[in-house]
Amino acid sequence: MQRRHFLSCLATFCSTGSLLNSPARAVPLVPVGKAQPFDYAWLKGHARALAGRAYQPARNSVPKAIEALDWDQYQSIRFRQDHALWRDEKLRFQAQFFHLGLFYKTPVRMFEVAGGQAQELTYDPEMFDHRKSGLDTKALPKNLGFAGFRLNFHTDWTRDVAAFLGASYFRAVGGEWQYGLSARGLAIDTGMSRPEEFPNFVAFWLERPAPQSSTVTVYALLDSPSVAGAYRFYITPGETLVMDVDAALYPRKPIERLGIAPCTSMFQFGENDKRMANDWRPEIHDSDGLQMWTGRGEWIWRPLTNPERLRFNAYLDENPRGFGLMQRDRDFDHYQDDGVFYERRPSLWVEPKAGWGKGSVQLVEIPTIDETFDNIVAFWNPQDKPQPGQELLFGYRLHWGADSPVKPAVARCVATRTGIGGIVGQPRKYFSWRFAVDFAGGDLALLGKDAVVEPVISASRGKIEITSARPLHSIRGYRAMFDLRPMDESTQPIDLRLYLRCNGQALTETWLYQWDPPPPSQRKFA
Repeated sequence: MQRRHFLSCLATFCSTGSLLNSPARAVPLVPVGKAQPFDYAWLKGHARALAGRAYQPARNSVPKAIEALDWDQYQSIRFRQDHALWRDEKLRFQAQFFHLGLFYKTPVRMFEVAGGQAQELTYDPEMFDHRKSGLDTKALPKNLGFAGFRLNFHTDWTRDVAAFLGASYFRAVGGEWQYGLSARGLAIDTGMSRPEEFPNFVAFWLERPAPQSSTVTVYALLDSPSVAGAYRFYITPGETLVMDVDAALYPRKPIERLGIAPCTSMFQFGENDKRMANDWRPEIHDSDGLQMWTGRGEWIWRPLTNPERLRFNAYLDENPRGFGLMQRDRDFDHYQDDGVFYERRPSLWVEPKAGWGKGSVQLVEIPTIDETFDNIVAFWNPQDKPQPGQELLFGYRLHWGADSPVKPAVARCVATRTGIGGIVGQPRKYFSWRFAVDFAGGDLALLGKDAVVEPVISASRGKIEITSARPLHSIRGYRAMFDLRPMDESTQPIDLRLYLRCNGQALTETWLYQWDPPPPSQRKFA
């Protein structure tokens, strides 16, 4: 959890500086201590009105003592559980708040909603244990505010099930109780040549859940130079935690690359990509692939990589049925990390609730030197560019858990391995690269020994050689293998596509890959 806090704020802090904007000045809501009628319609109207005014970046207003907190001092500040919201209400949820400090210097306003009335929640130093931080709590202002919040469920009051902290970042856990990748409210101009814009959730409304309800409702107001927005989250914990999200966006200006339902994760190296594999652990990643279920019903698997330079891909679609960053490899032996447990990291599946029209699932892969940086982003980008004055409505569900809620009828890719090509025992006369792709599930286990299974392979460039598809009994599946021989000296990426079929019937999802040929001077084959 600490790494995710650090990464989400670091990404924002290092970009446009928008994390340092003070929503208390930019967003005049209701006076402290005064209740006001509240519902989602009001919030959408407020966001629309906010977008009709020029964006007002506010200033950092936290005391110097909080600005000066180092990492250890900030981490020592603990919220006192006896001050949790709804602690005395005998409900299934409680909320705890994050203190300002370190990279979280923007006060975020917090409200409780009960009986259709919103009441602001004010900061009190007594909510936190500051003893190890060195802060003089008597010198802290009563209106200091909060950095974010987390939710606890009645099955375990110690561990939180979801947290909102830093810009529009949030995260959740499934049945493994393990944090991993993050989601965002919105992404703007991600992976472009200019700095990315990070919208902020500047205020939250936590609706008091009904007794015996296992769903809690959270509302959020989003603001940035390009857009204002209203969000509603219905959050239901479980083996797979589900967030039912409604978003209403009101652009202030045209947006070139709008990212809906962005997922943010980390991939340093895995069995398919050993470029940065100088660690004692076999693999290091929070997610190992992008999974897509297209509007036409095709299932696609795109293994992640850690490229040498920023890599951007767009996969055109219309009315996608779902997509997400997944952690399919859940074998501890493949990671050997008994501290952060990568095999337990949740996958995040995005399920649109209605047709999103034409657009593309976009994937951004950023080079990273170690596991402390989130370098993978995936989101939906509508074909039509947002324009000022529009109301853009998006509804979707986020599924946080070990797997996607819908299983493809065809076999899935369970491993991708790469290495030098050629035939073992025979001298290599030229450079080629081997790809071994394993599939399991679907109808593969039903195939008889006489079934003719063929790999269907295509490449945007180069020559495909030494193809095969044969049973792999250890996984009750099949392994497809082929070599790719570059036929020119270009180092531009080569796009690969593969699936298995029998008598014209597709047996597997479609495997997509993008491979960077090495420079000619590095194409050693002897």
